[in-house]
Amino acid sequence: MSTVTAPRQGGTRKQGRKETPEASDRLKAENSLGRKLVAPAIVLMLLVTAFPMARALYLSLFSYTLTAPDDREFVGLGNYLTALTDSLFWTTTLNTVMIMVVTVFVELVIGFAFAMVMHRVIFARGVIRTSILIPYGIITVVSGFAWQFAFSNTNGFVNSWLPFIGDDFNWFAQYETSIIAIMVSEIWKTTPFMSLLLLAGLAQVSEDMLEAAKVDGATWFQRLFKVILPNMRAAIMVAVLFRALDAYRIFDNIFVMTAGANGTESISFLTYRQVIEQFQLGIGSALSVLLFLSVLIVAFAIVKVFRVDLSNARQG
Repeated sequence: MSTVTAPRQGGTRKQGRKETPEASDRLKAENSLGRKLVAPAIVLMLLVTAFPMARALYLSLFSYTLTAPDDREFVGLGNYLTALTDSLFWTTTLNTVMIMVVTVFVELVIGFAFAMVMHRVIFARGVIRTSILIPYGIITVVSGFAWQFAFSNTNGFVNSWLPFIGDDFNWFAQYETSIIAIMVSEIWKTTPFMSLLLLAGLAQVSEDMLEAAKVDGATWFQRLFKVILPNMRAAIMVAVLFRALDAYRIFDNIFVMTAGANGTESISFLTYRQVIEQFQLGIGSALSVLLFLSVLIVAFAIVKVFRVDLSNARQG
């Protein structure tokens, strides 16, 4: 694509002053064509994303039960006050945050190890990479059912693999072990996705820098923490951001493995119960708006913590 700029007409350029180049007619025409080509996609995106969000925001201002639509009443922020003053909302929020933090941390460690293996392996590379990525190709619901059977005290294999618990131990009888089973299923399913993103980051680390550090006498850990990880910061941020947002919306594994029993509900599951099971569109819409705002806060916090400018990283 040409980026030819037209010379300035008249006047002299002052030294030390950076001037913005003027776009040529061809570049202006290309930009105009680009806007026209993406316009339908933008309109479609607004229809499928912005409209549902605006509709949920509107419904959240009403006391609205689907079984009694004629009794709909405007309550303003009443649904939000009801949700924020209910201990169940904060319990589900705590569950969601804990699942997100634990699973993303474990996936980051294991995913980085897998990425190192896939990056450095010199034999059967295709087979090893495919084997590591297989769990991510399985549907989450199927994965949830598989791990539910695995943790079962009647026909599961987990109890027989752990010598410090009995064969009849019921993982789904109390909160702590139920959450552990859910998080194990989540980690097993999505660690390959984390390793795939980290593998792309490893490919960006210069071998010349690693060889120079090795010549200077740096140990493996020094090369890891002084060369590899700093140069992978953008890739790590993207991997953590994607997985954190995905983990914060966890629903499938909880629905399949515990159905929210023993206090294992997440915010998404609580919203599902209000809207689908109890037909409370008003409070359910308020919960979905709060979930959306929570996701924005999580994304903003992660970007702030890593302090990575992706535009500069792309130019570098």
